[in-house]
Amino acid sequence: MKVCIFGAGVMGAGIAQVFLTAGHEVVLIDVQQPFVDSGELRIYKSLDHLEEKGKITPEFKKDCHKRLITAIDRDLAAESDFIMEVIKEDMKLKKSLLKELDKICPERTVFSSNTSAMSITEMAASIPHRADKFVGCHFFNPAPVMKLVEVVRAIQTSDETFNFAFELMKSVGKTPIKVDEGPGFVVNRMLIPMMNEAIGIYADGLASAHDIDRAMQLGAGMRSGPLHTADLVGHDVNLAIMETIHDETGDPRYRPHPLLRKMVRAGWLGIKTGRGFFRYDKNGKEIPDEEPVKDDAK
Repeated sequence: MKVCIFGAGVMGAGIAQVFLTAGHEVVLIDVQQPFVDSGELRIYKSLDHLEEKGKITPEFKKDCHKRLITAIDRDLAAESDFIMEVIKEDMKLKKSLLKELDKICPERTVFSSNTSAMSITEMAASIPHRADKFVGCHFFNPAPVMKLVEVVRAIQTSDETFNFAFELMKSVGKTPIKVDEGPGFVVNRMLIPMMNEAIGIYADGLASAHDIDRAMQLGAGMRSGPLHTADLVGHDVNLAIMETIHDETGDPRYRPHPLLRKMVRAGWLGIKTGRGFFRYDKNGKEIPDEEPVKDDAK
């Protein structure tokens, strides 16, 4: 099957790798060549790591390389069987992309979005004559590792499209769950308020970032604490999700904490920038005993 992924960032490259290692032909597209090159390099490094650990053979790695096409030319999406947008959480950008792809792709193509919280129904409405072929497929970071995919049904999504996407996620080694569209879907509807509260506890000076995470790991059984998880997701993404859910529901639980906004403005986005509630090296490994969000940044 030919799969096209739009957006070659961390999530886009990770999702592309998932489909590659499941045996599909993948086209990875972004708006600038450096973005595409970075995504391709990320995939190659990850495949190298899998080979070193003995999880794939050198031959299979070479086959994955052959089945990966990277480009900035959107016309290469033509003849795709499945398309997923993994671009910035901006509804106008997403709609614009979908409308353009609608002109390129054949009627059989199933369209999907990896949005973390935005309305699948609104996106589907931007391509009205094929809205029934639109579905949400929300992967989690890191996509090659995390097993869950939220398969989200828009009000227009046909049973055929939903079932196709659900079975496709299973076929690439993921565990899908069925979700009817609602702000934040399932995971972020619960996770985001917890992250926001953890940020508030830190900003109030009740405990250090490390101790807040340890409290939830050792006291609530979390594998990763809420602040490290927030750093992993990326604070720009966290902010966008919170704003979306807050705008949709009006619920004050989802109102972003001012410290989160301040960190995003500073470019302290977490692991991807090397600085969030903790510091990270260029490989994304936490630098011990560092807490970069000082008192004067609260």
